Amino acid sequence: MASENLGEFLTGNKIQSSPFKLNMLTETYCNKLCQITLDNLQASKLRLHIKYGYHNNWIIDNLPSAAVGVGKKGERRKRYSGGFPIGFIASDNKLPYVYNHVNINVDYHPYEEGYRVVGFAVEPLSIKHEFQGGFQWDGVTPEGLQKPLETCSTTRHLLRGDISTSQVVKPKEKVLYTYGVTWNFSGVEWSSRWDVYLNEDHLVPAQVHWYSITNSILVVVFLSFLIVSIMVRNLRRDIAAYNALSALADEEDAEDKEDEKGWKLVHADVFRPPQSQPMLYCVFLGSGAQLGITLLFAIMLSAMGFLSPARRGSLMIAFLVFYMLCGIFAGYLSSRLYKSFRGRQWQVCTVVTALLFPGLAFGVFLFFNIILFFLHSSASAPFLDVLIVAAMWCCVSVPLVFVGAYFGYKAEAFEFPTVTSTIARAIPEPPNFFLNPKVGIAMAGSIPFVAAYVELFFIMTSLWMDQFYYVFGFTLIVYIIMIITCAEVTVLLVYYQLCAENHRWWWFSFFAAGSSAFFTFVYSIFWFRQLEASRMLMTYLLYFGYMFLICFGMLLVFGTVGALTSFWFVRKIFGTIKVD
Repeated sequence: MASENLGEFLTGNKIQSSPFKLNMLTETYCNKLCQITLDNLQASKLRLHIKYGYHNNWIIDNLPSAAVGVGKKGERRKRYSGGFPIGFIASDNKLPYVYNHVNINVDYHPYEEGYRVVGFAVEPLSIKHEFQGGFQWDGVTPEGLQKPLETCSTTRHLLRGDISTSQVVKPKEKVLYTYGVTWNFSGVEWSSRWDVYLNEDHLVPAQVHWYSITNSILVVVFLSFLIVSIMVRNLRRDIAAYNALSALADEEDAEDKEDEKGWKLVHADVFRPPQSQPMLYCVFLGSGAQLGITLLFAIMLSAMGFLSPARRGSLMIAFLVFYMLCGIFAGYLSSRLYKSFRGRQWQVCTVVTALLFPGLAFGVFLFFNIILFFLHSSASAPFLDVLIVAAMWCCVSVPLVFVGAYFGYKAEAFEFPTVTSTIARAIPEPPNFFLNPKVGIAMAGSIPFVAAYVELFFIMTSLWMDQFYYVFGFTLIVYIIMIITCAEVTVLLVYYQLCAENHRWWWFSFFAAGSSAFFTFVYSIFWFRQLEASRMLMTYLLYFGYMFLICFGMLLVFGTVGALTSFWFVRKIFGTIKVD
């Protein structure tokens, strides 16, 4: 068993040593590995695994194996992620066949002290082996290892054209596993050996990512022009008119108040705490700030090359560490905002902030891990690593949330530029369909989603198809663009809600910006078809369970962005007018 870190265990990557023997620059042909006779249970399991598309994932010197195969047109193709399949289902007779021979191709590069592995590919083949002279091996005695094979030469490598009969999977069938090793010189240096894995041999050109970035930037520019042309002009006009009316208040007080209209009318209610669940609102914003800052730091370090896919598990470890340390921001924001709402259950608010999202995430992870353990899946994390994660949460993250809450309650409450009245103002019916808050929430998330749609496809492919994702620089740009887009869209919608005399903007701003998570979840439902996953119930539970968790995290992050931006905007505009 090779050494692994916490991140590898949590992502289900367990490394085990294999019986294959490779010596530097020593080519071997048709080495016999082992032979087994399939009983009914083994044949059934192997047939099922082939049907569900199980893959072998091998590594040599921390370098994953590429898969060499044949395309639909007979061309030789190489895939650098996802390993290689354990077998195939024949298109003619629908029978399962196992890949029982592998040609291992290793690329090496010389240096001062010897040679280094810079490339690794595996070509799986299926062949029904026969010994010369009709010899029958039981798979146990060492005599069979010395007997030559009729179907495989010991002087040259087995080629696909040499195969006359493939190895079928059925009970009482003897399966002999063999392998050959080829060493090829390569001009690729050891420091650049991961390049071909990360760019998939230029399978996806960089122009696709630049198209995504350009598309997102155009959305931001359009929104910025829209805000400048509509909001700034309207706000200047409204503020000037309101201040002019205030100057004439002594002369025509009653008449002017009758003429007032627009967002100034809600000045006595606009800073009224949320009518429903003000504590939960503070908890959501604190959790969203913690998660958003964590994502920003993790993506930045990945973009700078500190969290390369070559260091397996490093991204997961960095995310956990940053999330724990950012607990202080969650405690500070939720407590200070709750204090501004004049909430009295500050202990409950702090505890819920510390437990809500991490508790939900840990509960989902623990539930799936228990099921995977009883299914004997390699994706289940060891019990010790689960305890380590629980200890990190309880002993580091939770105390830091309380530390942040301490400073938040010690700080001054957010000051509001207007005085809140005792009795809430009645909210009139929306003047048109588009000013309905529910319609605004449903439509707001589409714009940030469109801005990140292309890059989201590559992230989903990397997450669920086990492909390497390395363009974190593009991810950082798209993440920032989504934050800007959510902020601009939410501010625009909140302004129109205030103009419609709707002062309940707290939850509206949160869900309007966070509704992009709903579009992402709907997109994941349609994207699930591309996985061509098995019809096992556990597959659906894992996919949609973790996608729900990811989308809930998106709701918190972008909802917090929209809510905080709207809070700043509302304070700003009501601080510029004169209110009696």
